[in-house]
Amino acid sequence: MKRTALVLSALLASLPAFAQEKTNDQATEEGRAKNTQLAKDAALTSKVHTALANDVGLKTLRINVDSDKGVVTLKGRVDSEDTKRRAEAVAKRVNGVTAVKNELQVKGG
Repeated sequence: MKRTALVLSALLASLPAFAQEKTNDQATEEGRAKNTQLAKDAALTSKVHTALANDVGLKTLRINVDSDKGVVTLKGRVDSEDTKRRAEAVAKRVNGVTAVKNELQVKGG
């Protein structure tokens, strides 16, 4: 009886180790997926920044760009509604952008 209890105790004590291994594998895969998405977002942000900087009318503006799973958010202050629309149009043309949230504020508006 003692032997059975000892074997059962040892078996129960080892179960968390088996469960932990599966959890670690899942965590590693989730971490990889998250890192991949973060890298994609960073690359997209960079591409949008470059596109805005290459547009002659937007070159000197300081527009903050953030990306999350293909959705780009533009923030900052611009001098006119036309500039606000132009920045959004430039961002939408960048490959990989699925949507643009234009949160630019017009100075004095």
